[in-house]
Order: sequence, then C-alpha cells, then structure tokens
Amino acid sequence: MSVRLNTLPAITSFGLLSVAVGCKNLSALHLIACKKVGIVEWLEYIGRVGSLEELVVKHCEMISQFDLLKFGSGWMKLRKFEFQIKGLLNVFDPRDPSCMAHYQYRYDFSCDCLEDLTLARITTEKEIGLCCLLRKCKALKNLSLHYVHGLHDNDIVTLSQNCNNLTSVSLWLTPQFNEGSVFRTSLTDDTLKALALRCRMLQSFELIFWACDRSWPEIGFTQEGLVMLIQSCPIRDLVLSGAHIFDDEGMKAVSSAQFLESLELMDCVKVTNAGMRLLSRCPCLINLTLRQCDGFTDAGVTEVARARNLESLIVEGCSRVSLNAVQGAAKSVHYKEDYPGLFNLGRV
Repeated sequence: MSVRLNTLPAITSFGLLSVAVGCKNLSALHLIACKKVGIVEWLEYIGRVGSLEELVVKHCEMISQFDLLKFGSGWMKLRKFEFQIKGLLNVFDPRDPSCMAHYQYRYDFSCDCLEDLTLARITTEKEIGLCCLLRKCKALKNLSLHYVHGLHDNDIVTLSQNCNNLTSVSLWLTPQFNEGSVFRTSLTDDTLKALALRCRMLQSFELIFWACDRSWPEIGFTQEGLVMLIQSCPIRDLVLSGAHIFDDEGMKAVSSAQFLESLELMDCVKVTNAGMRLLSRCPCLINLTLRQCDGFTDAGVTEVARARNLESLIVEGCSRVSLNAVQGAAKSVHYKEDYPGLFNLGRV
C-alpha cells in the first residue's frame, strides 16, 4: 500500500501515527509540505513494522534529518529515500542532538537495500546527520546530492568503494568556506576520479553550479577531472550548468563519448562555435538542450543539426542563436529568447 500526503497543513503527527497503524503492509510513504507533522512516533512505529520500501519527506518544517535517523531497523528494507528542506540552504542547522544526554537513536543501522537516495539543502558535519548514509549504502544505483553543506570528497570516495553499480549521479553545488578561508565548492577532482575509477556503470551525470563567480576559481573541479569522468564511464545523459571550467577542449571529450545520447549545456559561457563543430561528431547524440550559452552562434548550432539526426532540440536564452537557425533542425524543436534561470527550472 502507498500513501501520499501533499500540502495538508491540518495533518498532525498523531494523525499520521493513526495512518501508520491502520495501513497494513505500508510500502511507500510520501510526506510533502505537511507543516504540523513533527514528533516521530509514527516513524519509529513504521520502522519496527519493517514493511516500508520507499520514504519521501519534502518541505516538512518540523522534521529534521536527525529525527529521520530514528527510523531504526526500518532502514534495512528501504529501497528509496528522499529528504528535502524547503527554501535556501540553512547553514545554521542545529548540531546533532546525540551529543546531548538521553538521545534516542544511534548510527549503528544498515541500509544495504537502498538503491535511490536524494538529500537536498541539509547541513552536515563530519560523520553526523543523514550523510552517514553515504558510508552505509552498498546497493545504491541513483544518487542526488543537492546543495548539501558540509559534503566532502571522502564521502564520495567511500561511497564509490562500496557502490560500484551506480548508474546515475546528480550533484548541485554552491560555494562554501572550506578549510578556513577557501571559498569554493566543497568537492574536487578526487570525487570525479573516484567515480571514474570505480563506477564504470555510470550512465547519467548531472553537474549544476549555482552562484559561482565566472572570474574567480570558486569551482573545486577542473576540466581535466570532468573529461576523465566522461572518458571513463558509459555516459548516456550529461547535464552541465554553470560549468565555467568547461570550454571547447571539454567539448572534444564530449564529441568522442560513444554512448552519449542526451546533452544539456546551461550557462557554459566558454563553449564557442569551435566546440559545437566538435559536437557534430558525437556518434549517438539525439537530444540537445542549450540554455543561456552566449559563446556560439547560429552557425555552430546549424552544424550540429546538419550532422546529427536530432530527435529534440531545445534552445532557451542563447542570445546569439536565432529562431531561423533552429527551425526544422530536429523532429521536435523548442525555442525561447528569454533566460529560463535555475529558479524557473526548479534547480535552486
């Protein structure tokens, strides 16, 4: 049985406990914007029953990441878990209550069946909070880490050592202070190297940078690290947004990606017509999305369209690309002059 509660402000923790007790063999529970759900007796009860395989908690103001650790033995059977905080990242998230006396949970649980994990806008510190899941997963296939404050290379390195069957990784990053005064995104090429060496089944990779200055090295990755990943894994779906480190040399690696079918470039300002000419050689490319890229013109897009039999072409906010250049360039064409922005795309 599956239960989905979406934007129900009158539902309380006690009501949810009644649902948990009344629903036999509950396999999936989605809580979205339930503002009065907090006290977690319902979660402890479901954990003891052990039937839940999918748990999604989004925008529930009274539920913290530390509350969810009280799921206990329920983690053993869980296959999908998603936790998102509403709004912008809160870097002042409370410290782990387990540092206080009489805390009600521990970290000695296993989640060997977890295949799909999403964490968004949470703040962590070393070895506490929900980021502990990255050290425990062994069957993970899909990983999404969106603006997780306190995430480090060691978290991804450990994950890659335990989960070599990862097929999808989504990283949304924004600069933060690292090692004192260094202001940049927290992950470096060590993360990309770990994924490239150990996750040889990786097919989908999304990399989104938000609020990274173009004129300052606020991105922890290098183009060389990104190229290594593209060349090492059978990437079919690649999304790069705000990747100011990425230019025509990077497009050379993309053009030789044997399995690449879908590519999205957003705010990749260093890609020029030369890079688009290289892209025209990409053997399997059928879906192309270009957003807020001002480095190439009609000529570059037209060359890709002529060389590849595109199923779909989306062009939004590319100031030097005209509607005339994209008409008839693919079976499905969408063109828009306005900048979409990360907010409108739900990526912030």
